[in-house]
Amino acid sequence: MPDHKLKRVFIIHGWDGNPEEGWFPWLKRELELLGFEVCIPQMPNAAEPRIVPWVKALEEVVGDLDNQTYFIGHSMGCQAIVRYLAGNQSSVVIGGAVFVAGFFTRLTNIENNDLEKSVVKEWLETSLDFDRVRSHLKSSWAVFSDNDPFVPLDNQKAFVNELGSSVLVEHDRQHFSGQTSTFDLPIVKDLLVKLAGR
Repeated sequence: MPDHKLKRVFIIHGWDGNPEEGWFPWLKRELELLGFEVCIPQMPNAAEPRIVPWVKALEEVVGDLDNQTYFIGHSMGCQAIVRYLAGNQSSVVIGGAVFVAGFFTRLTNIENNDLEKSVVKEWLETSLDFDRVRSHLKSSWAVFSDNDPFVPLDNQKAFVNELGSSVLVEHDRQHFSGQTSTFDLPIVKDLLVKLAGR
């Protein structure tokens, strides 16, 4: 029997983010027009993001994973998705993920105070079971900007080596955030549609 389950997309914002910022509302509308069910959850305490509550929030909002489940993450949202998948005990292989300005290796131009240092240290230094993530995630894209002030391009190596992601580098897109007037992001829509085989 063919699989007619609805394709679900979860868009996960980053540090100090919210569902209405930047390109998220535009992307939600665009994907819904194509028949996807789209959810952009407000992650808990976004000004001081911590791994455990963010992963728990994803567990609650996603429910059961299936092969029609897709993720799009921005910045720290990418880490949240990966850590959520690392903790998922099922054997499900999801539809795929698009990571925008994601990081595993290092961040720059932050850590201005003890709180920021503590947040960065937690996300960069807490161990991650990439093998388990790969067991759930066969296809993914990692999108970077060549002038991102926070996420240097050397972060792409971890996405390639640890997750097997395909990489795309955009020119002069900063951190792909609303603060730099990024209110649409067609490349992310196109990559998600490609992963979904639409």
